[in-house]
Amino acid sequence: MAEMRAFRDAVTSWAAGGPDGPARDLAESLGVRTAVLLEGLSDLAAVEALAARRGRDLAAEGVCVVPMGGAMSVGRYAGLLGPPGLGLHLTGLCVEGEKGFYERGLTRARAPLQDIHVCTADLEDELIRALGVAGVEEILRAEGEMGDAPEPSAGPGTRGPSAQPWAGARTALCTRYGASPDPAARSDSGTAGVSVAGAAKPAPVSSAV
Repeated sequence: MAEMRAFRDAVTSWAAGGPDGPARDLAESLGVRTAVLLEGLSDLAAVEALAARRGRDLAAEGVCVVPMGGAMSVGRYAGLLGPPGLGLHLTGLCVEGEKGFYERGLTRARAPLQDIHVCTADLEDELIRALGVAGVEEILRAEGEMGDAPEPSAGPGTRGPSAQPWAGARTALCTRYGASPDPAARSDSGTAGVSVAGAAKPAPVSSAV
């Protein structure tokens, strides 16, 4: 895991104008085959937590999860990691409103679009929709934070004013509760568990654009 973090840091430095040597050397020595392109750190936390919960060792599988610091950076990262650069297989997640950045960036990098999946709003929204109202309330209540998330009138994943009370809970669920050791958050729980398999599969960019 530490070695894969070193590769991720080397890629970030390369994308910021640093040398390509460290990333190339680590990609070869670690056997990196796939890069999962994500927008930010909360997405990284959620994907790594869910992978661990499913018993997936991403580093051992040659998979590196790469937060890019925003969707507008996808062209740069796709160029460095995809066919023009390290030649890795590219996959990832993006939000519906920014799928155009991914389509243009991956097309320029001559990378396929079908493995980039579109979340309805964002990854936090996918987690909340997978948990459902009862699951989210159970986790927040167990953590003593139910007072920070008033009951919504229409549930998570909705749009409009009724969804606003969930705004403060979304990132917390992604970054903190995604890796919670509490039994209520285990993937085999009938109420609060969330897994990639349990969520509605986002649409690929190629079919959503």
